[in-house]
Amino acid sequence: MVTYKVGEFAKKIGVSVSTLQRWDRTDVLKSRRTPTNQRYYTDEDLNIVLNLEEETKPKRKNVGYCRVSTQGQKQNLENQKEFVSLYSLSHGVILDEIYTDIGSVLNYKRKNWNKLLKQIENNEIDKIYVTYKDRFVRFGYEWFEDFCASHGAEIIVLNQKQTSPEEELTEDLLSILHVFSARSYDLKKYKAEINKELKEINAKKEKRT
Repeated sequence: MVTYKVGEFAKKIGVSVSTLQRWDRTDVLKSRRTPTNQRYYTDEDLNIVLNLEEETKPKRKNVGYCRVSTQGQKQNLENQKEFVSLYSLSHGVILDEIYTDIGSVLNYKRKNWNKLLKQIENNEIDKIYVTYKDRFVRFGYEWFEDFCASHGAEIIVLNQKQTSPEEELTEDLLSILHVFSARSYDLKKYKAEINKELKEINAKKEKRT
């Protein structure tokens, strides 16, 4: 049996000596005594503290995340929920919750997606089950995967392609093209306005000379 002096044991479990003394007085964790009345602790006491910490530690949640782009894809949403539930169950995991959103993957203001990200940031999530990567995010997936990992969370991808409609990819690409086209038009318009102002300035200078 391994024994620890009071100071050693306090350092081992990350508390102060005064805390150990208080635990001793209030019977939270009684110290042992040598024949000369010196306090000490053993590895059995260490296990008691470690088990207590494990029991009181907040439980991380295992969740599913499912998404479709439109209301007309609700059946697809139900399919995703069934896939993640059955898959996790077959691996001995009962999901605490399944988050769902109806909206484009390019929409980063999805209500439940943002709620999930907040819980990940707060270290409340253990595993996130998704049927396909683009159900979670289409672009920058690796960044989000690293973000989750940095908070102790893992994304489990089932790779169920039937839950990732190809028409959504087309819609997303068209949306991106539309955004960049609009920006290109704005830039051309802005450039034209600048050129117009420069011409007016140069014209005024010529009149002065």
